[in-house]
Amino acid sequence: MADTPIFTPEVRVCDLHDQHEHETTSPNGQTLSRRRIMQLLGAAGVTTAVMTAEADPAMAAASSDVTEGPYEAPEGLAQDSPAKTSALDWITSRAGSITGLNSEIWENAELSLREWKSSLAEAGFLEKAGFHVEFGTAGFPTAFTATFSYGTGGPVLGFSGEYDALPGLSQNKGVGHHDPREYVHDPFAPSYGPGHGCGHSALGAAAAAAAAAVAQAAKKHKLPVTVKFFGSTAEETLIGKTYAVSKGVYEGLDAFLDWHPSTSNATGWGTTTAMTAVTFTFLGVAGHGGTPLGNKSALDAAVMMATMSEFLREENLAPSGRLHWVINNGGDIPNVTPEIAEISYYVREGSPARVQVLLDKVIAVSEAAAKASQTSVQHRITSACWNQLPSKSFAELLHANMKQIGPPEFTDEAHDLAKQLQESLGLPQKGMHAEIAELTAPNPVFMGGGSTDVADISWNVPTVSMGAALAPIGTKMHTWSTASCAAAAPGRAAVVAAAKYLAATAVDLITRPEQLKAVKDEFKERTKDVDWKTSLPDGYEPPMYEPPEWFLRKTGQKWPPKNITWPPKRVVSQEKFSSLGPDLPAQK
Repeated sequence: MADTPIFTPEVRVCDLHDQHEHETTSPNGQTLSRRRIMQLLGAAGVTTAVMTAEADPAMAAASSDVTEGPYEAPEGLAQDSPAKTSALDWITSRAGSITGLNSEIWENAELSLREWKSSLAEAGFLEKAGFHVEFGTAGFPTAFTATFSYGTGGPVLGFSGEYDALPGLSQNKGVGHHDPREYVHDPFAPSYGPGHGCGHSALGAAAAAAAAAVAQAAKKHKLPVTVKFFGSTAEETLIGKTYAVSKGVYEGLDAFLDWHPSTSNATGWGTTTAMTAVTFTFLGVAGHGGTPLGNKSALDAAVMMATMSEFLREENLAPSGRLHWVINNGGDIPNVTPEIAEISYYVREGSPARVQVLLDKVIAVSEAAAKASQTSVQHRITSACWNQLPSKSFAELLHANMKQIGPPEFTDEAHDLAKQLQESLGLPQKGMHAEIAELTAPNPVFMGGGSTDVADISWNVPTVSMGAALAPIGTKMHTWSTASCAAAAPGRAAVVAAAKYLAATAVDLITRPEQLKAVKDEFKERTKDVDWKTSLPDGYEPPMYEPPEWFLRKTGQKWPPKNITWPPKRVVSQEKFSSLGPDLPAQK
């Protein structure tokens, strides 16, 4: 979630000046007045239009220029230039190798923190384009930084690449019904292998192509610039960038350009939810299921916690918040009482301060579950990120370039696949989104949504994000249907289009210094009252997997990196059987 921000148009408040006239229409056609929206939100809602810096600096900064009344995007921001033409031509002429990189990473389908082959493929693409590559960014084996410089005194522009797949979303390429490419034939727990259900194979390929195209254009037209591409691990667990930002990896950038696969072609200046990922480990005492007296079931504790946390929703979870969980370790066999069980939560809210309030309540629930089940509990924060700081001026420039270039060139094959998938999922058969969505103001009432580890970058560097349609209209990310599209006809079109959108916008920042100045000035104004500090706890060590020896040799790394304890501390239960009280006297 990755985890991802959503770029499709939201339910929007159109006019704050007259609450009698003020109405908005939801996607299902329901008309909502401002008064009704406020009733739905209640006192716990996040009304960004009236948020003050004193109450919540992060939310206030992210919504400091919510448009009141109709918004019209400015005209003429995207301008042709010889350098921009060169960058776009470079992408067009190498479309085959760009989509080939997407396909290669899609075939690998490697999970977070273990993207051995995929990171090498992306790094190799950039090395061929003249970038210098160094692996091991922030200590992560599969993270790398690729750098290209021409001349001196030019801006420093950053691009982001991701390449991790999601568990359980394996799907054959270009198939219009659910057909896992990898099926795990376990007689007790059949499952599916990993797949690119969030389209990160395309994300990394397009971003790498954009970075390379900008570098080639700068070299050809003698434009001073430094282009930095950050190969980022573990976006799906929101680990890679959040930790890297805390270690200063993105310092020195003038601007950062980001994109994500979506169901539409759109950008904007809305925010995302801040999030903390936390895993609770319950420890009990194992024993035979046929003689359960005195055993302590850690699974009972996890189930109690899951159940009790659901009761937070009515009175403690605002419309801007999200709370979801999964039991990722619940035992192995019914006749052994589970001695260890783990349940992981994603706790989301409109700002880090609001996340902390909700997180404290979730932790209290874990302690109550442990007490009720007579087990012990410990928790660890696995990742944490802020809400994203938007940039209106940056979004306007990017949107102008998207409009100038036009939507992805979807073939009949792409639309046919999209309609087959829509039919399989019970959705209207509308095909792919073949237009550029209008740039619209964000909803002043923040209703929550996804999260991204790009958010932490955005508080340190002016950042823009956009979505390009890779999945069919009406579908969602984190699905097998997205995996079907990612390297098939829809994904091939999206990759080329996204690369052009990013490259064209970056060239404008180089050739038109006033555009970069506007972006930086807005960033300075938004952040003037905010003291950014990572949401990761003190002493945080990021989770890692030991790489295979061949990967360490090929990337010139040593194991373990200096920033983690290896091997990690073992989690072993030392709990005792539950007392049933004094023995009963024998019957006479």
